[in-house]
Amino acid sequence: MRKTSRRLADGREIIYYDAVTTAERNAVDGRDLPPLIAETELRYDPLLLSWVMYASHRQVRTYLPAADDCPLCPTRPGHPSEIPEAGYEVVVFDNRFPALTGNGRCEVVCYTSDHNSSFSELSPSRVRLLLEALIDQTNTLSAIPGVEQVFCFENAGAEIGVTLQHPHGQIYAYPFVTPRTDRMLASVLEYHRETGRNLFDDIVAEEITAGSRLVLRTGRWTAFVPNAARWPYEIHCYPNDRVPDLAALDDEALSELPEVLLDLFGRFARLFDKPAPYIAGWHQAPVRTGRKDFALHLELFTLRRSNDKMKFLASSESGMDAFANDIIPEAAAARLRELGPSPGQ
Repeated sequence: MRKTSRRLADGREIIYYDAVTTAERNAVDGRDLPPLIAETELRYDPLLLSWVMYASHRQVRTYLPAADDCPLCPTRPGHPSEIPEAGYEVVVFDNRFPALTGNGRCEVVCYTSDHNSSFSELSPSRVRLLLEALIDQTNTLSAIPGVEQVFCFENAGAEIGVTLQHPHGQIYAYPFVTPRTDRMLASVLEYHRETGRNLFDDIVAEEITAGSRLVLRTGRWTAFVPNAARWPYEIHCYPNDRVPDLAALDDEALSELPEVLLDLFGRFARLFDKPAPYIAGWHQAPVRTGRKDFALHLELFTLRRSNDKMKFLASSESGMDAFANDIIPEAAAARLRELGPSPGQ
């Protein structure tokens, strides 16, 4: 892999990741952009024990531009974009409209220059390159003083609320441990005090034993619909040997992962009459706490519950965080198993 760091016109860093080690990335961003000025604020809610991010400059961020004006497509004559090169494999750059500044960071991750493609259409080698980039950025961001947790994720589909249709992911480096991770770690620590075992390990083992919610299982990975799934179709994917983050995966697990991900995302692409909108996120251990007990895993879910119906968060979910699901997890898992691996896998 070749990693090349350059600067955009407003001073933001852009990093190209190429599978070919001789690749040259020397294009210059010719746009006339003012220096990035983004003021963000964090406020703490003592009742819910959580931080809220404020970023008023995001009100004017680019919103659903036409394909010809996409800022994530490569630069072409008459159309300068966020990516100065005429083509790319994987590229990471600082978000022009970040939700976090100061001790936090927000990055955009583009993994294909094809505006009309998707993650499920990538080659295994491109997915491996993307994973190498996420690992590199996890290590880099974790080393920044004040960063407490790194979250790599992707939102796909207008129904999810994406503002740019070009396939891409993001990385947030939080200056705090997120509430969801705090709750998971508290549960894991309490479970260990009561049983002497690791809760993540036991959950995966129980899913393997039950079998009714399994979606796939390989030598190094297990994917299943969780017993208490909140979303109509939801998959959690764990390495069979617990590790805290992507950077801790050994080469064998990392080598298997591209095919596993393409299988899972391919099932989501075939779930309905058109590809399911989804949220996919790598849950990694915090930088400084809980690393011995936390288990790296992917959570992939869709808000779509049928070809023409969405799962909207109404009063019970949004107001009280008390979820109701129309689809039994075992039925969701059976449907996902029926879809089988993507053609050619």
